[in-house]
Amino acid sequence: MPKLLQRQMERLKKDILALSTVVEEAFRLAMEAFEHKDPALACRIIEGDARIDQLEVDLEEECLKLLALYQPVAIDLRFIVSVLKINSDLERIGDLAVNIAERVEFLSTRQLVEPPAVLLEMAGIARSMLHGALDALVNMETPPAYEVCRMDQRVDDLHRRMYPIIEAKIHQDPQHLEALLRILTVSRFIERVADHSTNIAEDVVYMLEGEIVRHRVEEHSDAAKKK
Repeated sequence: MPKLLQRQMERLKKDILALSTVVEEAFRLAMEAFEHKDPALACRIIEGDARIDQLEVDLEEECLKLLALYQPVAIDLRFIVSVLKINSDLERIGDLAVNIAERVEFLSTRQLVEPPAVLLEMAGIARSMLHGALDALVNMETPPAYEVCRMDQRVDDLHRRMYPIIEAKIHQDPQHLEALLRILTVSRFIERVADHSTNIAEDVVYMLEGEIVRHRVEEHSDAAKKK
């Protein structure tokens, strides 16, 4: 029985890594579509969301089956619980990639409005966070996971900077109001991708060390805001 469980666990790991590859590519392409105002690429991302949804459902069913059949304990239980949570975060990142793509479809029909450099910087950091969290998962290592957690505050800070930037642009060019508001929502979606990447990193730490670091990270973030 333990050998059979181990084979099932290896399959589970391959499945979550397969989903993570698809989701990471969806977010990368969403930002590429956004930067180049490419509606065709945006449409591809939207159409590809059904695959992500199906992979997420299949993976959740596999986790629940393992819990019911084998009643795992210790590290095996932590692994399955972590995969369930990571699976959900990956599906949400896929949804956010679709949300960005939908804004691209709108922006491509309007007069060109350049996104602020702050937003593109945010996107670069968020992509690094997602890649780092997935690297931690692939290699089963905590150092890159902790690094992802530390990066989240930078994305939050940049997202807050977007509000006065967009407000000023609206005052300068009120005819671009709708486009600018959609750019602001893209900033929010990127910030959420960073949040979900942080969740994945925290779940990797829990999987490997059995320690819940979420509240410890939040305490550090609150302390940083007060300084």
